[in-house]
Amino acid sequence: MANPHESELHYPFGDQVPGPGRVADIVPGVRWLRMGLPFALDHINLWLLEDRIDGVDGWTIVDCGITNDATREAWEQVFARELQGRPVLRVIATHMHPDHIGLAHWLTERWNCRLWISATDFNGARLASQSTTGFGGERAAAFFASHGMTDPEAIAKVRARANYYAGMVPKVPDNYRRLMDGMVVDIGGRAWRCIAGYGHAPEHMALACEELKLLISGDMVLPRISTNVSVYDLEPESDPLTLYLDSLSRYESLAADTLVLPSHGKPFTGLQARIRQLREHHDERLADVMSSCAAKPCHAADLLDVLFRRKLDLHQTTFAMGEAVAHLHALWYQGQLVRTRGDDGVWRFAAPE
Repeated sequence: MANPHESELHYPFGDQVPGPGRVADIVPGVRWLRMGLPFALDHINLWLLEDRIDGVDGWTIVDCGITNDATREAWEQVFARELQGRPVLRVIATHMHPDHIGLAHWLTERWNCRLWISATDFNGARLASQSTTGFGGERAAAFFASHGMTDPEAIAKVRARANYYAGMVPKVPDNYRRLMDGMVVDIGGRAWRCIAGYGHAPEHMALACEELKLLISGDMVLPRISTNVSVYDLEPESDPLTLYLDSLSRYESLAADTLVLPSHGKPFTGLQARIRQLREHHDERLADVMSSCAAKPCHAADLLDVLFRRKLDLHQTTFAMGEAVAHLHALWYQGQLVRTRGDDGVWRFAAPE
């Protein structure tokens, strides 16, 4: 849902965003570009950083866009207009989701360079590109059914999406350079520190440059919407919401005037305020879930109208189901809810007697 406290944040670039195939300068050596997405969330922000590797001047790309002709064409326009005749030297993916790693194989092959990413997300992407685990197919349909999704048409559509992830990530590079929490990457003579985040992706890597007071936050801190935090069939008893909320503390020590470069939305300042807003948002949603489950045992599908007060398409519903399970699991692991599996095979959660 949209951030009701967005006025606490400041957008130094106003409503200006880079057009297709073009870039905007954030600070000297850091450039912003935007690619389209075929979802309700219709864009992803990507970043070009001036770099120098082995005596060669060029660029580091941070995040890639999904695999489709429109994104390739937009990249070709960037290459023709915006690289100042210098090559791409490496590609960094903050995490494994399709809009972030989708074109990594094409970019690294085109420029003969290496992908940098966490090991967990690299291997997660390789697995998902072969099996679409968590995003569609038979196991995802069975998982959602076990949490109360009973509409036959919706279940059939989830089952039919067996190629969902691979359609946007048909290939993952054969090798990579590993990013780890606390690792400092020299990009163009500036130190960018890796900050691992959990709950949204297996091992998301944000990049902070204290010298420039910049944070490339990926999907961990977004200005207008809350980060998707979901339970998937591959790890059906996970507690990603607790991991996500714990991860937010990793960004709180950054300077108050840090400019946040998010994957969706516009660059903003007010990082600490946004972290507080996100914590309060989830506290409110957890209270709503607790209230519903105290009134009667609930499965995740029961809570969609409680957590998401708008009409959802199938793409949004699958994410919403994962988020509903994540909120239930957070309370379950805290001991505030107990879960039971009914004769119908559905998990329901209730307050302890």
